[in-house]
Amino acid sequence: MVKVRRIVANIETPDIAAAKRFYQDVLGLDLLMDMGWIATYGSEERMTVQVSFMAEGGSGTPVPDLSIEVDDVDAALAGMKKAGFAAEYGPADEPWGVRRFYVRDPFGRLVNILAHR
Repeated sequence: MVKVRRIVANIETPDIAAAKRFYQDVLGLDLLMDMGWIATYGSEERMTVQVSFMAEGGSGTPVPDLSIEVDDVDAALAGMKKAGFAAEYGPADEPWGVRRFYVRDPFGRLVNILAHR
């Protein structure tokens, strides 16, 4: 049986450098690889491998393209606002035990920023 070791989200864009402000400067991810045509951001944090399949985003919201769990949703939201990224939903304390907000990254992808309560 095959064992999945990693899942990587790939986002197409002609402007690779635009990822830095959102994913590195605001969310604090490290630049792990930059080959000009691809820039990979990540963390040394140990993470669970997951893929979600959704009919909706919960609470009547659209399905987000990415979900990123952080340690402090309110600090993440403040950082987004300071960098000029507006929340499209939330912050909201959801009945399934998360606090979250939605924001669009520089490429128009809907990103669910969340923390478990």
